[in-house]
Amino acid sequence: MDYRGIIALGEYILQGNQISYEDSLELTTVMTDDIPLLAAFANKIRQKFTGNEVDMCGLVSARSGMCSEDCKFCSQSVYHSTDAPVYDLRSTAEITHSAQKAQQEGAKRISIVTSGKGMDHDPDFQNIITAIESIMDKTDLKVCANLGTLTLAQAHALAASGIKRYAHNLETSKNFYPFVCTTHSYEERLATIQAAKTAGMELCTGGIIGMGESWQDRVDLAFSLRELDATSIPINILNPIKGTAFEDVTPPTPLDIIKSFAIFRFILPNKIIRPAGGRELNLRDMQGQLMLSGANGLIIGNYLTFSGRDSAADFQMVQDAGLVPAKF
Repeated sequence: MDYRGIIALGEYILQGNQISYEDSLELTTVMTDDIPLLAAFANKIRQKFTGNEVDMCGLVSARSGMCSEDCKFCSQSVYHSTDAPVYDLRSTAEITHSAQKAQQEGAKRISIVTSGKGMDHDPDFQNIITAIESIMDKTDLKVCANLGTLTLAQAHALAASGIKRYAHNLETSKNFYPFVCTTHSYEERLATIQAAKTAGMELCTGGIIGMGESWQDRVDLAFSLRELDATSIPINILNPIKGTAFEDVTPPTPLDIIKSFAIFRFILPNKIIRPAGGRELNLRDMQGQLMLSGANGLIIGNYLTFSGRDSAADFQMVQDAGLVPAKF
């Protein structure tokens, strides 16, 4: 697709229309010298449909390591030998303190994350509920949960505790998923997402780019997210951690990352598209450009098993892009 096609599609979406699957695939053929134009239209689409606010979310790792699943990118898997920290569920006081620290650094939202496949028959589930209630009592944060697979009853329990948004990624397209994980199915992920929706929670559902998937796989992921009506869409960029099955995979270039985020915005004009893990490593000096390519959310602070950057730098980056942190 040349620059005229980008302009025509951008104007079409700005008029309130939905891009087709076929036109989305055509966008993936945009040449390198037209990526800035694609990004500029993605930025205009973001401005029209979501305004200039950026959803800033921190993470709290409540339990780490010894995961039974074989996700090829993950340093917490028992199938991999890495330096990832290993610890059982932290105390309510520790989890609450971490959330308070994130609030002091400027986060308005926090996601409580646990390692492991999920909560079915997990003895920690009730203690996690207690920690969530403590955070809600002692901070002003919006609290999300990222606990892996859920039963419908557990989804209702989380919603009753005050959780409004549940995080559970598809990771990639249905077609590429078997190359990423074999110990649980794509359908199991969809079942948890549906349970969260049925319980009345919003979805924080995205994936990872740069694992060897095709451009069509990225478009397929975006269309799955559109069909699920996910509210928040975290997009991680592969951090090829030594000791994981994907340690030798070459991540995408900064321009490919910008192109990917812009295409996601064309497909998902009114959603929160959130750069997440791997942006610091893979975008380097071009992180700010992502905020002008359709992004309107950020994971700030440290990630689960590797460091992010100073939160103040992210707030400055948002301000420099002419955007403002969401106040809720």
